[in-house]
Order: sequence, then C-alpha cells, then structure tokens
Amino acid sequence: MIHSLSRRALLQAAAATAAAALFAPLAAASPANRPDPINLLAELERASGGRLGLCAHNAADGALLRYRADERFPLCSTCKVMAVAAVLRKSMDRPGLLRQRVRYTKKGLVSHSPVTERHVTDGLDIAALCAATLERSDSTALNLLLRSLGGPGAVTAFARSMGDTAFRLDRREPELNSAIPGDERDSSTPAAMERSLRRLVLGDALAPRQRELLWRWMRDCTTGAERIRAAAPQGWTVGNRSGSGDYGTTNDIAVLLPPDRPPVCVAVYFTQPAQDAPARGEVVAAAARILTAAWF
Repeated sequence: MIHSLSRRALLQAAAATAAAALFAPLAAASPANRPDPINLLAELERASGGRLGLCAHNAADGALLRYRADERFPLCSTCKVMAVAAVLRKSMDRPGLLRQRVRYTKKGLVSHSPVTERHVTDGLDIAALCAATLERSDSTALNLLLRSLGGPGAVTAFARSMGDTAFRLDRREPELNSAIPGDERDSSTPAAMERSLRRLVLGDALAPRQRELLWRWMRDCTTGAERIRAAAPQGWTVGNRSGSGDYGTTNDIAVLLPPDRPPVCVAVYFTQPAQDAPARGEVVAAAARILTAAWF
C-alpha cells in the first residue's frame, strides 16, 4: 500500500509539473502572441491520459471557450447545484419551505455526510440541507432534498424548465458517482452546465433572494480548493461546486468574479479509463489556468 501511494503521489506530481509547463507559455506571452488555448487544452488532455471537457463564457464580451463542450460527462456532485436550485425554485411558490424541518434516521446516512451525521437526533431544515449540500457536499443532505422534491427526475424536470435538454439526474448518492464510461445516467455536457449555471447565478431563473442564497452557498463551498479556485488570480471571488467519482472523474463548475470586471462562468469535466484512477484536481486547475491566461 505504501509503495502504491508513493507511486500515485509521484505520478500526480509529474502530471502537475507537465500541466504547469503547458499553460506557462500562454500566461507569459503578450496577448497577440499567446498560443491557442484549444491546442493547449488538447495537449493537457493528451498528457493526462483522460478525457477533458470545458466550456466557459466571458460576460464582458460574450466570448466562449469550448473544448469537447457538447460531449457527455458524469456529473457527480456538480449535480448538487441543479438540485439545490430546484428546491429554491420550489420555495418561490411555497413560502416557509426553507424553514421546514426534515427528520431522518442514522440508517439513512450514506458516506460523506459531515453535517447530517451530527443532526440525526434533531434533524435539519431545508435551508440547512441546501447549505450542507453545496458548502460541504453532504451526500445525505442531497438525498433528503431529492426526497422532498419527489426524486431525481424532479431535478431533470427543473433543468428542462430552464431549457437545458442535456442534464439528467437518475440516481441518488452514492450510486450517481459510478461514472461508467458510456453510461448516460447522471450526466450532462460542459456547455449545458455552463449555460444553466449562468442562468441560475447571473440570470433570472431564480428570484433575487433565491439567487443570492445559491450564490452564497457556492461562494462558501469548502471542497475543490485545488481545482478552479486554485486557478483564480488573487483578488477574484469564486463560487463553485466540485464533484468526484469512479474512473478518476474530477469535475468543477464555477462563477468567477474578477475585480471591476464582468463575471466568467466555467464548467470543467474530466474522467479517466480506469475505474480506480485517482482524482486529478491538478488537471482541472490547469484547464482553468489556460482559460484565465487566455482571457486575462
């Protein structure tokens, strides 16, 4: 086991070094002479040994950066943004919904439930479950929200109501993280997720109060610090929701707020051929650095 972990650490360190070498020339060059970011993303993908997808939108000028943006990738915990948004949309028609207390038992807990495991005796209200879902990626909290909505299909229906025809949520935690290659369950495309995130956080898909709650919980996210957040230049505000699963699936979606500039929305998805492959946050960070270096 020690040998395996050491080898994995060495491989990850080598990948991080290779990724840094790819985007460094882009950041160092003048805007007129910068390498094509699509070529750099392709090089990053080849070096990683996995499949990479990215879609980003710059509100300053409407620019888009797309790489495998219309291919399907496993959602893993990035689906939690859509699930919480579905609850927030429901709360617009049901005043008091967010204060409704939900009871559950220890038997209902699933793996990675850092908040809900501490409240088995007293339960949590819907707002607290939403916060736990987005800030701590609490898996039991997501399952309880899905139960309150009527199941995963209700989240897919909400996505459709916004015009998102790619998103689909089929299962609950932890099964939704199986990330089996070619399995369309619990998947979407980087382009669809970027557009939906933009509508939810920056558009009018939610009322102002609900939109602010969603943004606050994403801004306070405690997971994925080594992914898109690591690529954001100093002084930027970031709200994100990361996701990880089998086959080394490593995802992150985020809204980036540069100082005194319009926001950038980005969705980065990465998955690998081997079921037991490790998460590769450095690949997601490298993709995001290629983006920020290209535009800023």
